[in-house]
Amino acid sequence: MRDEAVHSHRGREWTRRQFLTYALGGTGAFIGASILAPLVTFSLDPLRRSTGSRFVEVGSIGEFNQDLPKQIHFKVAQADGWIQGEATMTAWVILKGQEVLAMSPRCTHLGCQVNGTVDAAGNPVPSTDGQWWFHCPCHGGRYTKYGINDPTTPPQRPLDVYEVKVDNGKVLLGPIHQRTV
Repeated sequence: MRDEAVHSHRGREWTRRQFLTYALGGTGAFIGASILAPLVTFSLDPLRRSTGSRFVEVGSIGEFNQDLPKQIHFKVAQADGWIQGEATMTAWVILKGQEVLAMSPRCTHLGCQVNGTVDAAGNPVPSTDGQWWFHCPCHGGRYTKYGINDPTTPPQRPLDVYEVKVDNGKVLLGPIHQRTV
């Protein structure tokens, strides 16, 4: 069976097969671009957003000591889909030598909120057993005042820590990350 001429373009005749090849190829390219465009936009969106500094000032270095962790609350800008606002974060901060250590209050076992050893007014006090200062109410996890886990309880690693910077005596906290020790 012979293809019949369908269209004439600048003196050149197209066969039916050529026309269908170009039409289907163009349709496929259009559908592919329609699928790919949102994926590219979605992938590049985080690069387009500028959140400014990732660090938040939480106090002066003189507010913290080497004896017991201090619980602090601070706000960070948060963008979740189309909703933008502020989220309240919590950290336990202690000085470990010359280093500022800011720990997440989330147990590394299942994410429950750990509690420090505090009095009725919420002020930090020494632990009654002398070693385990943080306690997880969910599964009995225990941590030292520096967030090091008790290997005989469910958490298998220390508390996560915030990235910390000290600038002109001010303590700034950044993103949370895992630590090995």
